[in-house]
Amino acid sequence: MVDDLHVEAVVADTHNDLLMTVSARPPAQWASFFAERWLPQLREGGVDLQVLPVFIDDEFRPEGALRQTLRMIECAHVIAEGNAQDVRLCLDGDQIDETLASGRIALVLALESMPGVDADVELISTLFRLGVRVGSIAHWGRTPLADGSGEDATGSRLTAAGEEAVRLMERLGMIFDVSHLGASGVAHVLEIATRPVMATHSSARALRDHHRNLTDDQLRAIAATGGVICVNFLAGFLTEDTGRIALDHLLDHIEHIASVAGIDHVGLGPDFIHEVYSELTPPWCEDPGTMAGFDVMAAIPGLTGPRGLPQVTRGLLDRGMDKQDVVKVLGGNVARLFHAELGRPGL
Repeated sequence: MVDDLHVEAVVADTHNDLLMTVSARPPAQWASFFAERWLPQLREGGVDLQVLPVFIDDEFRPEGALRQTLRMIECAHVIAEGNAQDVRLCLDGDQIDETLASGRIALVLALESMPGVDADVELISTLFRLGVRVGSIAHWGRTPLADGSGEDATGSRLTAAGEEAVRLMERLGMIFDVSHLGASGVAHVLEIATRPVMATHSSARALRDHHRNLTDDQLRAIAATGGVICVNFLAGFLTEDTGRIALDHLLDHIEHIASVAGIDHVGLGPDFIHEVYSELTPPWCEDPGTMAGFDVMAAIPGLTGPRGLPQVTRGLLDRGMDKQDVVKVLGGNVARLFHAELGRPGL
């Protein structure tokens, strides 16, 4: 029953940094490495819709940020072209629907923080032409567009360029992502947004007081735009005691966000980075959890990657959540948002 429901549902993961591991290989290996390493995981986890964030590591910033952004976007295209029988890089909701109907996995490109753009906002149009359909404008710290949540003490709103970026994204049909944005920046976006916004990988601050999480007021405001909040699975965003992390902590956040924002505004943004950090962080480098303030390698048992996603379905059903609501959380809400907004030009 549980497995049947998981298979029948549209399962959407709105944040998996797998492009980082694939693009680290020589280009000739991109398609085959994805097929060998990631495709089986996505299939076993039942993933039907995968958002691929383009995240630029510190070693490429600032001078090489745009070059690496373009390289990772090219990597996504090569993955899709080399595995056309299994995946498709989708530009709008109609293409997602067609791809899901064919039994393939729909891939959607996202920009995380936009270090390759900085204040040259017109480049967002260029990246949109290349297939990007979701974007955020800050990570942990300060950018020319906005401050990340790690700089909340500044009380900073969006810069003029940041405002311009929001308006351009809305005109193009690129969905704005508030994950990582500072609290004042989130408030600013919600003041000026005329289309739905989303949080691709954020959890509930009421349950875990971390600056990366969203307050109840923010959850309600995002829902009011018609957007979706996709829950982050990282242990440190779910509980302070990461040594005792369990599936129940994740389920608590899902249920809390559903109770505050409404069941039609919850999704899954796992942020599966265990394999990424294991593979790409040399042992002599700084602890990757320094900025987060916790051990980013701590994970819910069995949920270090996509294969564990059926656990979420089982857990929600065991808690008594209605099957139709489980389907919404697994990906129905994200699919609905993408169908209505993705790649649809605004006024």
